[in-house]
Order: sequence, then C-alpha cells, then structure tokens
Amino acid sequence: MKIKSAIIALLTVLLSASAVMAQDGFGVGVIVGEPTGISVKKWLGTDRAIDGAAAWSLSGDHNLQLHADYLVHDFGLLKPGNINGKLPVYVGAGGRILFSDDSHGRHNDTVLGVRVPLGISYIMAKAPVDFFVEIVPILDVVPNTEFDINAAIGARFYFR
Repeated sequence: MKIKSAIIALLTVLLSASAVMAQDGFGVGVIVGEPTGISVKKWLGTDRAIDGAAAWSLSGDHNLQLHADYLVHDFGLLKPGNINGKLPVYVGAGGRILFSDDSHGRHNDTVLGVRVPLGISYIMAKAPVDFFVEIVPILDVVPNTEFDINAAIGARFYFR
C-alpha cells in the first residue's frame, strides 16, 4: 500500500534529520488531534520558527498528512503570571500535502493546501520542553478547492 510505504520513508527521514539537527536546539515530539503524528520544530531566532509534522487521520479515511509552517511568536501578548516559563501566541503560514486513501483502498488522491496555524505554546523555564495547542484553517487548492480545519495539542522535547 502506498500510504504505509510513504509513512515508513517519512519516519526514516524525520528521525535522521532530528539526529543531525539536534546540536542546534531542534524539537521533536507528538501532535495529537486531527491529524495525529510526529511533530518537529526548529527555532530560527528569538521569535521565529519553522515547524512540521508527519501525521495521519484517525477518523474516516486513512490519510497521511505532511505539513510545514513558518511561525511568528508574540511573547508579550500573554503574561504567564506566577508560572515559570514563557507563553507565546503564534501565527504562521505554510502548506500541506495530504495523501488520501478511502477505507476500501479504491480512491487515491494527493491534496495540496495552504495552512494558517494559530496557536499558543508554553515553553518550560527549567526543562527543554514545550506544549502547544493550535487551530489551523486550511484551503486545499489541488485537486479541488475546499476549506478544511485541523486542531491539535502537542509537546516537544528540545535537543540542545
């Protein structure tokens, strides 16, 4: 099946990339929701980052989704109060590739879309971990123009 081969190949690439980039503060973790899978994040500066995921749908059809986003974080919008750590709100833009396969394996489509993630994360002060929650409007443009939405929570461990 194409989906299983794509998942295995992608997981191999992600694990290899995380090992290579670990020296520079690269985060690897999980994303749970729609879709669910492996999440990665690389900070490019104090308030900018790129993130991505290899994830699959747990509802309906068996869909593999690969996505990547450029994110801008605002560390001043919310104050964490008595909580140690940082609480940035973020917005971004990116894209997704969705490999769709219905439950009977008869219909295969590759869907391309534009993502606009909106989220909030909690970056722990004394541990290299962050937690996040996001909602992501998506405009699929290939093969048809359709609106979709993803929502998820997740956590990542940062190698430094």
